[in-house]
Amino acid sequence: MAFKIEERFEVKAPVERVWNYLIDPQRVVHCLPGAELLELRDDQTFLGAIKVKVGPLSMSYKGQGKFTEINEETHQVQMVGDAREVGGSGSTKVSMLSTVSALESGGCEVLVNADIDLVGKIVQFGRGMIEEVSRQMFRQFSTCVRQQLEVADEPQPQNTDQPVNQPVDQQPAPETKPVAAAPLAFRALWAIIVRFFKRLFGRSQ
Repeated sequence: MAFKIEERFEVKAPVERVWNYLIDPQRVVHCLPGAELLELRDDQTFLGAIKVKVGPLSMSYKGQGKFTEINEETHQVQMVGDAREVGGSGSTKVSMLSTVSALESGGCEVLVNADIDLVGKIVQFGRGMIEEVSRQMFRQFSTCVRQQLEVADEPQPQNTDQPVNQPVDQQPAPETKPVAAAPLAFRALWAIIVRFFKRLFGRSQ
């Protein structure tokens, strides 16, 4: 199952602060539900894992992510990822382009375009449900990013001593919990129903 996602959100923070955050896997991972950073291979390549649970169905994925392009002038970053289901035959491939643009208000807008390809038992939930759950998860991510960055101008801590080719275990991190996809799926189903009735009553009017 292949599908596309285009999402955008605003952050009341300077472009450079948001940009530096989004190209730092050690910081971004804390806003990705169920995600864990396992290892930094080099400045652009990292290993990660994510856990997903839908009712009785639980899945774990492990794989590699890589920044294939980082443009400091246009504030665009291209990332590709490839992960396999642990103990299963499923897999996922992601190609994502993120752009940070300045706003007149002094904040910025983050635009994300992603191409996603899924294989395995997760596709049994259907395209509409998976796309809507993905949107709900993205909203959780954007809310977390705003909470992290919409603060007073203070120097952001940087871990410059992190060696490559070593597990990322030097920093304290919150416990990694599986993505709670069951409530997400309920909200996704409700969103689909609401859109259906909006279109229905719109045509009636």
